[in-house]
Amino acid sequence: MKKSMKRVIAAAAVLAMGVPALAACGSSAAIDESKGKVYYLNFKPEAADQWTAIAETYTEQTGVQVTVETAASGTYEQTLKSEMAKDEAPTLFQVNGPVGYARWKDYTEDMSGTAVYEQMEDQSSALMDGDKVVGVPYVLESYGIIYNKDLLQQYFDLGVSSITSVDEIDSFDALKTVADGIQEHKDELGVQGAFASSGFDSSSDWRFKSQLAGVPLYWEFKEDGVTEQPATIKGTYLENFKDIFDLYITDSTTEPTQLSSKTGDDANSEFALGDAVFYQNGTWAWTDLSNAGVEADSVGMLPIYIGADGEENAGLTTGSENYWCINSQASDLDKQATEDFLEWMITSDEGKDALAVQMGFSTPFKTFSDVTTENPLIDEYKAGLEAGKESMSWTYTMIPSEQWKNDLGSALLEYAQGTGTWEAVETAFVDGWASEYAAAE
Repeated sequence: MKKSMKRVIAAAAVLAMGVPALAACGSSAAIDESKGKVYYLNFKPEAADQWTAIAETYTEQTGVQVTVETAASGTYEQTLKSEMAKDEAPTLFQVNGPVGYARWKDYTEDMSGTAVYEQMEDQSSALMDGDKVVGVPYVLESYGIIYNKDLLQQYFDLGVSSITSVDEIDSFDALKTVADGIQEHKDELGVQGAFASSGFDSSSDWRFKSQLAGVPLYWEFKEDGVTEQPATIKGTYLENFKDIFDLYITDSTTEPTQLSSKTGDDANSEFALGDAVFYQNGTWAWTDLSNAGVEADSVGMLPIYIGADGEENAGLTTGSENYWCINSQASDLDKQATEDFLEWMITSDEGKDALAVQMGFSTPFKTFSDVTTENPLIDEYKAGLEAGKESMSWTYTMIPSEQWKNDLGSALLEYAQGTGTWEAVETAFVDGWASEYAAAE
């Protein structure tokens, strides 16, 4: 995904003299301004094309102008701040949970009467402020370590490992045994490394400064019974964090000194081409993998194991940081148009297909009971539940600021490159949390 913003306008502006315009992207639908308009600032670059297409479809069917703009990876907050300052601000945007809501609470409409809230399978997962519904999650996502089934089986077939089946990979020690073995026998397997590159370009670094960091946070919060954002953290599992990160950058396709320029596209390509056996990412990655030619029956996903007690019973890390919010400062006409658009997205055949099939989302709405996803990584999440695994909850939505993530990411990169120490990572993790929490308060 290029770092420049990808602007998609599914309906052209009205021409001068009040003559109706045609929708963009080749649509011949006329715009009906009396119905209001929708402007969605999308968080997910990997779903930009799908949002383009479905916005155009809605405009063709209804005459309502829908504009979708997608922020470049890692820039959503700054883009939202910029767009909200404009006269034509987004009518629909998203926050990542309580921390994001705290920044944008003055812009959130009460969504308690909307179809998207009323159709939620579990309304307790909505974002609340007292009795006010301030955000509705539109996707339930899982992340872990995606693996190539065929390559992994080829490794087991070499007969060199004490681990002989993917079912036996249920701990950090087992994962390390397999990854070390793959790295040692990479030439025989025809791969470049066990893990795809852990790049620290902005299109990739969120996988480590947010998602990987969320795993030691999960185990610490679980141990301490933390359910709300704490003012301080202890860093109980920082050594475990180091162990898994070391594994990523040692048993890798890429030398650690080259990670600063490696992108998310690089990691996706390495895995899709069979140059790597493992790839940390989530259910949302299936679209890109599928587009790169990966077959659904060739991939699985493991939990991220770090050596915590009880992790053999853990499932994938599952939750949401994708809450739709309607801009309370938009006009009444545009707010209604936005509500109607969201209702259509979760009730129409076209909208449901776009979310569940084209974007590959696991959606939390009752209206999707008749929709079968084609995302094998979502199937892995469901299989874990059926096997009695306890999903690890998303804890990084409690992270106090984007600056905490950025400082942690910088420390991780310097450590990986050999220009910094792990102690600097620990400082960014623990002390940085306290200072960023205090600054936010």
